Amino acid sequence: MIDQETTQEIANPTPALEPAAVGPDPVAPDRVPTPTAPPTKSARRRIWLNLVSALLLVVASSGITYLLVTDSGPNTEVVAGSQSDAGDDTPAVVPADEPIANAAAVILPSVVQIQSGGGVGSGVIYDSNGLILTAAHVVAGADTVTVRFNDGEEIQGTVLGGTSGADVAVVQVDRSGLEAADLALGEDALVGQMAIAVGSPWGLQGTVTAGIISAVDQSIPSGDSARAVLQTDAAINPGNSGGPLVDREGRVLGINVSIFSLSGANDGVGFAVPIDVASDIAEQVVAGDSIETAFLGVSLGNVESGQAGALIAEVTPAGAADEAGIEVGDLILSIDGVQVQGGPDLAAQVQTHRPGTTVEIVLMRDGEQLTFNVTLDQRPNDLG
Repeated sequence: MIDQETTQEIANPTPALEPAAVGPDPVAPDRVPTPTAPPTKSARRRIWLNLVSALLLVVASSGITYLLVTDSGPNTEVVAGSQSDAGDDTPAVVPADEPIANAAAVILPSVVQIQSGGGVGSGVIYDSNGLILTAAHVVAGADTVTVRFNDGEEIQGTVLGGTSGADVAVVQVDRSGLEAADLALGEDALVGQMAIAVGSPWGLQGTVTAGIISAVDQSIPSGDSARAVLQTDAAINPGNSGGPLVDREGRVLGINVSIFSLSGANDGVGFAVPIDVASDIAEQVVAGDSIETAFLGVSLGNVESGQAGALIAEVTPAGAADEAGIEVGDLILSIDGVQVQGGPDLAAQVQTHRPGTTVEIVLMRDGEQLTFNVTLDQRPNDLG
């Protein structure tokens, strides 16, 4: 099961309200055509677009701020629909100069919809023997969930475990021979590169949106700490949580987990857990190991206004920082080459490593820049 650490929502200046339930289509009966014969394919498409447009209009006018992107609520309507439901089994020929369409064709067979306790989220198959990555808050409190594949088939899945600290969890289904996604492990996402989000926003399965990687190593709050995430402007909405963020080749860059919004709708600021972090957590979960968190062994103070860096206010005796020679008053500037703007950046970067990993820390001491190699400890409350 998922650990009990509380997932911290991203602070915003307006109160975060509960996501609006997606109930019956808010369209008056006299606005829906009632043909005497089955509607044509184009007519069905017009009807569907009208319904979705009306639904989105109501949602957009509600003024709700969404942070964790799971479509939840007791009246949540799961809209059945996938490529295979269209009645045409002939694969579409995608032109080579359509990178988003090509990426979608690669990743869609590996993306699933996850229903848990009335809420709807997403997931991505990363092992052909039935292992699925998703967001921890999608399956929080559940032992089993309903997994709906891209072809419309539904089966029960078992929640193996996860951590709310990183917002990553693993679901297993009793199925082999599944089409697993390609994970872009060991590759750095680039600011400005194409980014494609796939999932079930508002229960609309198999939805593809596109944008770019807006930032890497972005720090967002997580409980009493922080985590480093990818930021994207690809549209992410409730129901996208747990789905993949992929590159132009359909390889998974990260797992979509949250958004920041002041408008109550997608504002183009979405966040995904980097796939290296998610994969590492999944490995620990599947092995049945406790999820370990790296620990530097310092407490931080306030830096001067306009000054970048993390100021060391206290060093834990015999901790990782102490053993490496870091002292009170040192100003940490970077960790493993990633610039540290403040305390959240430092905490987030430490969280990306496993205990026992050696990292390079650059700091300022009495006007002199120094470099230390620090072997990270395990967070004390992880022990035992």
